[in-house]
Amino acid sequence: MAEQDVTPNPEKDPADWVTGDEPMTGPQASYLSTLAREAGEEVPDGLSKGEASELIDRLQERTGRGT
Repeated sequence: MAEQDVTPNPEKDPADWVTGDEPMTGPQASYLSTLAREAGEEVPDGLSKGEASELIDRLQERTGRGT
């Protein structure tokens, strides 16, 4: 049997998400609120799923969460 180079959960750029333009989800909003509070930042209103994901990544780096 040949080995396959398969990444179990490949990360996809949020800009390429089919649903990336939809409003952010409740869990994203909740987690962003926590991260923003820890980072001393405000969460902009009306973020899409993709924008929320990118902000989560940035705030995780800033706060040391998710590493």
